[in-house]
Amino acid sequence: MTTVNRNKLVVDHSINPHAPLHEVETNRALARWLAQILGLEYGGSYDQQHHAGHDLYLLPTQTVIGAEAALRLGVKGPEDLWGGYVEHDFICTKAITHGLLNRHAVAPLGWSPLFAKLTRGAVLDGVTVFALQDARQAAEHLLYTGTIRFKPIHACAGRDQRVIKSLAQFDEIAAGPEAQALFRDGVVLEQNLEQVKTQSVGQSFINGKVLSYCGVQHLTRDSEGLEVYGGSDLLAVQGGYIELLKLELPDDVREAVRLAQVFDDAANQAFPRFFASRRNYDIAQGIDVSGQPRGGVLEQSWRMGGASSAELAALQAFIEDPTSSAVRVSSVETYTEQPLPPGAREVYRGPAHNGDFLLKYVTVHSYDG
Repeated sequence: MTTVNRNKLVVDHSINPHAPLHEVETNRALARWLAQILGLEYGGSYDQQHHAGHDLYLLPTQTVIGAEAALRLGVKGPEDLWGGYVEHDFICTKAITHGLLNRHAVAPLGWSPLFAKLTRGAVLDGVTVFALQDARQAAEHLLYTGTIRFKPIHACAGRDQRVIKSLAQFDEIAAGPEAQALFRDGVVLEQNLEQVKTQSVGQSFINGKVLSYCGVQHLTRDSEGLEVYGGSDLLAVQGGYIELLKLELPDDVREAVRLAQVFDDAANQAFPRFFASRRNYDIAQGIDVSGQPRGGVLEQSWRMGGASSAELAALQAFIEDPTSSAVRVSSVETYTEQPLPPGAREVYRGPAHNGDFLLKYVTVHSYDG
């Protein structure tokens, strides 16, 4: 377990130069809040020249990708950031959740067949494709057993996903003007479940403290009427998954924790240079086409995410009361203008990605067992 150097500056860093304002401002608010929690100095937004020679603790909006970027940012290990590091871009996306169509399929540099072997049974049925010529055969194979979900690997918050019910529907997508580039970038074709509940399971390692949590995600409608991420309700504990599983948890939650552990262990084995101090996993549990319950990890988040504010709220609660073993925390995102609930902490209030309104806040509640 690593501890943050007391001389470190906590610095926010928006990696994507085209990131929407709400993402940049949320990142800034969380960095400022974390510095306050840890009793460290907040150093503002990362600037290569201004922060040269300083010892930094980074809060990046995205996973740090590649040795060159890590060296430039001064990230050598998990004690240098709240987030994660991977060697190649696809590793921090939903692409790794599934294997390729076959050994002849197009694969990016650094692809690890080992990961899919280690996670078999911990993910839904699916195939990842990096070329249009592999995609149709994969879709045809998966459609034999029911509807599938089409997921570009860089899409987030449920955006740009589509449910495909027939090969003709897939062919319509494949005939589109941007199909070649879309599939070259990477697409996941995955078994579609009904009556889905999405569990969140994860851990944060911050300044010598380990937080482990489980909970559920909520969907909301944005100003365009699309169903998007609306927040997470988490039950967080001080300690590892062992401490979390000591609590009285429903069987479906225990299973979600198990699946997350399998996925997390596989990442450590398949990608040995990977490291992360924030490890969040989304697990879908629902009903498959045969009417049977089915669950699997959808994707990982080794970066700032929707539940990050809830994790910081839990960290603050544990630091303020070291005797507390568990706490309930909730992050909320709503596209409706409204006052904060009593006791809530505002994280962001302003324009959404499309210019309309977005409010993000977090609440804390005691755990009564």
